[in-house]
Amino acid sequence: MTHPAPYAATIAGHERVLVIGYGNPGRQDDGLGPAAAAAMEELHWDHLTVFDTYQLNIEDAIDVAEHDIIWFVDATKVGAAPYSVTPLAPAFETDFTSHLVRPEVVLALAEHYYGSTPQAFLLGIRGYEFEFVEELTASATDNLRLAVSMFCGRMERCRPPEPA
Repeated sequence: MTHPAPYAATIAGHERVLVIGYGNPGRQDDGLGPAAAAAMEELHWDHLTVFDTYQLNIEDAIDVAEHDIIWFVDATKVGAAPYSVTPLAPAFETDFTSHLVRPEVVLALAEHYYGSTPQAFLLGIRGYEFEFVEELTASATDNLRLAVSMFCGRMERCRPPEPA
């Protein structure tokens, strides 16, 4: 399946969009994925499904296969701030375990077992502190707000959320 240029799909055309935010909210900025999922869920868009989890699982391929556009959302310890967006393609890896399943593997499982190849992106939101604290840092919270605003713009469906 050939996909249009990144970000070209919109939910206005009734594409089924899935957001999977993952990470550990008990480790400060590692909770950016679930926090982004919570913010995106509050958009209440038709055709948008949102999940949050501590880590990706091979069973996520079932949900991925039922959608047209997938956004995997996770914190990043290094890299671009406030966020980065990377288009993804299915890829099996020989080194995955039950405790580390990469988004590309979930996509490969959806393709192999369900014949589904949705357009997919990894939204990496820059985090700074990953200690055992259940609160995002101020800088990560700013990055989260900008990432959700970008998501809204890319999906061409809403105005950016108001700051908390």
